Amino acid sequence: MKANTLKIGLIQHACGNDRAANLGRTIAGIREAAAQGARLVLLQELHTGVYFCQAEDTRYFDLAETIPGPSTEQLGKIAAELKVVIVASLFERRAAGLYHNTAVVFEADGSIAGKYRKMHIPDDPGFYEKFYFTPGDLGFNPIKTSVGRLGVLVCWDQWFPEAARLMALAGADLLLYPTAIGWNPDDDTQEQSRQRDAWITIQRAHAITNGLPVLACNRTGFEPDPSGHTEGIQFWGSSFVAGPQGEMLALAPADAPSVLVTEIDLHRSEQVRRIWPYLRDRRIDAYEELMRRYRD
Repeated sequence: MKANTLKIGLIQHACGNDRAANLGRTIAGIREAAAQGARLVLLQELHTGVYFCQAEDTRYFDLAETIPGPSTEQLGKIAAELKVVIVASLFERRAAGLYHNTAVVFEADGSIAGKYRKMHIPDDPGFYEKFYFTPGDLGFNPIKTSVGRLGVLVCWDQWFPEAARLMALAGADLLLYPTAIGWNPDDDTQEQSRQRDAWITIQRAHAITNGLPVLACNRTGFEPDPSGHTEGIQFWGSSFVAGPQGEMLALAPADAPSVLVTEIDLHRSEQVRRIWPYLRDRRIDAYEELMRRYRD
């Protein structure tokens, strides 16, 4: 590995109802990525279990855990053993009746470097997250680690350019998105293709407009709707890494587990921002209307 590069790994896999088996897949992927030289590993959203937000059921609150807690203890040990920085995504129990969708960053010594609570919470058919998650209250603040300042965001956040921009303005070196997104099996192939392409395009656009690499890690596999009201979700995988001009550096398959490892040139953001100086040319004196919901 060159002095100015960072090797990163993304762990994409299917999830079932067996937490131990899910975490076992995750840890096996972390070990494989580390064996290939990765110093930063990104995990998919809510990687210890199924995507329970397909239905509203109070029993699923039992899946939540404290931070620190059992998962952070296990993942912290793996981070320290392998000397890698890990970005994990957990269902956080903050207090009785108060839960968050939270990304936790582990330093390479196993300590918790910081956390981010998902800010944008969807409430759509198959994605009833507002029933479970309180919107984040930690803001858009990069987490300092030994491999750089990580602008960690989560899934639905990836559709909002404001979130990526605020992370960039706060000095993020990378943008990272743990994700759980997929197709409705009832949609035709053309609609499915449009949705996946839009998901990739919006995140590549964040890379371009902020001059930063983007890492997006999504789950794969089919998960039925436990309520039986819908046809379930076919998660489309396709975890990827894009460079600061939106160039695709690595892409995982849609329908299979993957340990995606690639290198990022840490100096390209500086070079790209010199020729595409979007931060310089922003008209911050004219953006007041962005604070309104809509201009009636």
